[in-house]
Amino acid sequence: MIRRHVTALRLALMTADAASAIAVFVAVSVFRFGAEDWARQWAGAGADAWLLAIAYSVGWAVTLWINGLYRMRSRWSARTELVDIARAGLLLAVLTFAALFLFKLPNVSRIFLIMLFPIQVGVTATSRLALRAVFAEFRARGYNTRYLLVVGSGPEAEAFADRIEGHRELGLRVIGHLAEPRRSHRPRRRVLGRIDEIEAVLHSDVVDEVAICLSIDDAQYVEPITRLCADEGRVVRIPLGEAGLTIPGARHEDFDGVVVASLVYGPDRALSLIAKRLIDMSLSAVAMIVLSPLFLALGVAIWRIDGRPILFHQARVGLHGRPFQVVKFRTMVRGAEERLAELEALNEISGQAFKVTDDPRLSRSGRWLRRLSLDEFPQLWNVLRGQMSLVGPRPPLPREVADYDVWHRRRLSMKPGITGLWQVEARRDPEFDRWVAMDLAYIDRWSLWLDLKIIARTIPAMIAGEGR
Repeated sequence: MIRRHVTALRLALMTADAASAIAVFVAVSVFRFGAEDWARQWAGAGADAWLLAIAYSVGWAVTLWINGLYRMRSRWSARTELVDIARAGLLLAVLTFAALFLFKLPNVSRIFLIMLFPIQVGVTATSRLALRAVFAEFRARGYNTRYLLVVGSGPEAEAFADRIEGHRELGLRVIGHLAEPRRSHRPRRRVLGRIDEIEAVLHSDVVDEVAICLSIDDAQYVEPITRLCADEGRVVRIPLGEAGLTIPGARHEDFDGVVVASLVYGPDRALSLIAKRLIDMSLSAVAMIVLSPLFLALGVAIWRIDGRPILFHQARVGLHGRPFQVVKFRTMVRGAEERLAELEALNEISGQAFKVTDDPRLSRSGRWLRRLSLDEFPQLWNVLRGQMSLVGPRPPLPREVADYDVWHRRRLSMKPGITGLWQVEARRDPEFDRWVAMDLAYIDRWSLWLDLKIIARTIPAMIAGEGR
């Protein structure tokens, strides 16, 4: 997961660097040769202007890479980054002038090159600072933030927490520590409980990752904590203090000068997960625009048949316990939540979920909305906001999660979805444990291709009226 955060920032920086290089190349060309003649000027030198701009942007990105500007930096500072960018600009300038001299290319304007490289250094430094500021602001607002619990309260645990907080643009936040029984050191951050209270803390707070920073005297806690995190699908981080120390089955990463063993119990393909989020954002945005006339028509129909409100908001539980309000078209009569206790005996699903096919609380419009699954469409807004995904386990109610067994909680290790494997393969199966097993199978088998297949199978099911 550290890799996923670093990959996201690295891709953003690469994109910004390439775009700024093309923009600077074109802008300096226009300034030097004129808005009408700059492309012809490069054609006269034997090169297509736009291909040359793209080639220059690639060369600039490679030069930045050589100078370490896409690596995780220990104690990052704007001054250090500016120096490294200037060094990259100087290197590219030297290589360019050397190539001109060796290959004797007289048609390339030296004045253009003298203008190009200093401007490129300034624009790249500015765009990178702006991008990091945007990332940090998004993370500060909780967007795509992952929360880390530090197991341990000694100086080593506090030092690791400081390293995490020193890279806020990566989106990792330390929520607090669990205290070691034989440590008198008290960290600056919150102490959420003792080590033996970890299960209660995991279930009461939003915890995506657990960092185990214990002394050798408390090593007996490592195995049960790791097993609990595996059962619930949480990432485990173990900073390794000794040189050459490894943990079998773990991925070892360098984070700010410290080797960290990472045990990941779920999808961990960084680029694929980033692509999943981009697909969610683009498809949900397009669908909301394209389907807006249908949304309007459904809203008017609900209002005319059953009155207001048109939309229904309900508390649900998302990724690793994140609370959010799911949005649906209203399908039940007013006061339906208060009547739930009367219908418990009619529940068709064993276990911690609730479902009644002919629910007497359904409104007149609600019956056909549910049959066609049209009530789910407003959840595209939840997808756009990042609270849900197009495909994933269905978001449970808080009261359902409160009754979960430990192994049920692993279904919370992925963002909830509008549709999922259970909906297309076993929607009428009344066994809650089989429902959860299918969600876990989806998590274990997850790929972008599987998501696309589930979406493709959902559409015919909606048209056939197979909704509940």
